[in-house]
Amino acid sequence: MRYYAILIVVTAVATCLLCWGVYRLAMRHRWYPAVRERDVHATPKPRLGGIAMYIGFLGSLALGSYFPHLGLVYADPGRIWAIVGAATLIVGIGVLDDVVDLDWMTKLAGQIAAAFLLAWQGVAITSLPIGGLTVGSQWMSLVITVLAMVLVMNAVNFIDGLDGLVAGVAIIANGVFLVYSYLLSEFAGQTGRFTLAALLSAVVVGICLGFLPWNWNPSKMFMGDGGALLVGLLMATSAISVTGDVDPRTIRTAQLLPAFVPLIIPFAVLVVPLLDFSMAVIRRMLAGKSPFTADRKHLHHRLLDMGHSQRQAVLVFYAWSAVVSIGALLPFVVAQAWVPFAFVIVGGIVCTVVTLSPISQRKLAEKRAQRTVSTVDDTHDPLDQLGQEHADAQRRVVTARAGHGTGLTGSSRAEAEPVTGTAVGAHTGADTRAETDTRAEADTDVDEPAAEPCRDEPASAADGRIEAADEVTVADETDDVPGRRDPNAADDENHDGAAATRRGRARTPETAHRDEPEESR
Repeated sequence: MRYYAILIVVTAVATCLLCWGVYRLAMRHRWYPAVRERDVHATPKPRLGGIAMYIGFLGSLALGSYFPHLGLVYADPGRIWAIVGAATLIVGIGVLDDVVDLDWMTKLAGQIAAAFLLAWQGVAITSLPIGGLTVGSQWMSLVITVLAMVLVMNAVNFIDGLDGLVAGVAIIANGVFLVYSYLLSEFAGQTGRFTLAALLSAVVVGICLGFLPWNWNPSKMFMGDGGALLVGLLMATSAISVTGDVDPRTIRTAQLLPAFVPLIIPFAVLVVPLLDFSMAVIRRMLAGKSPFTADRKHLHHRLLDMGHSQRQAVLVFYAWSAVVSIGALLPFVVAQAWVPFAFVIVGGIVCTVVTLSPISQRKLAEKRAQRTVSTVDDTHDPLDQLGQEHADAQRRVVTARAGHGTGLTGSSRAEAEPVTGTAVGAHTGADTRAETDTRAEADTDVDEPAAEPCRDEPASAADGRIEAADEVTVADETDDVPGRRDPNAADDENHDGAAATRRGRARTPETAHRDEPEESR
């Protein structure tokens, strides 16, 4: 296992460095397409990560040839060269599609050609885990192999819509493949544990680990169709090669299912993507479109619409992939039959709860909002309270002024003359005039009783004092309300003018001479 670990680490480091070089070249020469309507990202990014992954794949195969324990794998160079040729063809088709956007028929033709090349060189399904059932003819094996590879490649390519989604799912699935393939050789009675399936699984884990830092949200670069189709091709090849490494006649009937579990794993891991693929094909054909027409109705898009962020949606896919993959591995390594069953049930429940959590959180927030609204008093208006406080303040001012002149307390004044908030401003002038008149009357009637005129004092002197008192009253009124004209001021002036006219007529020269000041006399 340490040889596989060394291979994974070296491949990951080399791929990561290659991604840096491809990214620099793409940004310098602007090798990135415009943002499409269905894309989740908002800024243009290079989609040439598949080139770095392809070069890392070639380097990993070259490095593996120097490991003596992998000598049996490289003993048949035909399969190795078939894998390299198929990978080159599929990456070339994918990169061209990333650059010039090929039509779906051209892409499908390239996928079929790559799968046919592998099947023709012996990487084909020769038997099935159903009672030792073997494929009847070579042509039947070729057709089944091509269909399986094309299906897996497109399923992987279809889920390549979020940052880190394909790379993470591939790491989980191929990590399980590596454990299967490593243990399967001993289980099936083989002498060596180094097989083509284990080698390809380690290679896929290495190139995906090296690319993931560049594709983790927020990503700098995408693997594109070239990288996604390459990963799908290698996953399908790794699983299908198991049927060539295991001869059904060498194992007992009870061991058939565990021996062929790796053949089932790709489809088990990709149950959700395959379901998404089937739904997309049916949906597009019913709409009269091509089955390969892109849209924004895939499962990862629906997770975003539910309320998940990009990272959360990716982690949900990771969780489902881990539950299915590990659940398929446990029957092979655990003796107790209930352990795999319990793991799948509990893991499925947890994944379901996490997947639907945004919906439940949204409903809970709506219920809390409804309860909060129901507890608010609809009859209470803060503006009414502010208006009432302002009215109370105005009432206290008017009451204090009136109480100063009449001797009434604030409460008595409020009870005698209630004032509302809207009436205070309108009647301020009237209250001020009434206050002034009241103060004048109080000063005349209470504080300083009017003195009776002397018997020898003429009537004109008394009239003069009355006139002076009237002038004092007018002055007080003007001082109390500066700049404000009383609505009844005109009537008061007319009244005072008439009184002055009468007094002027009643005066005689003698009276006028007597009323003059001593200085003038």
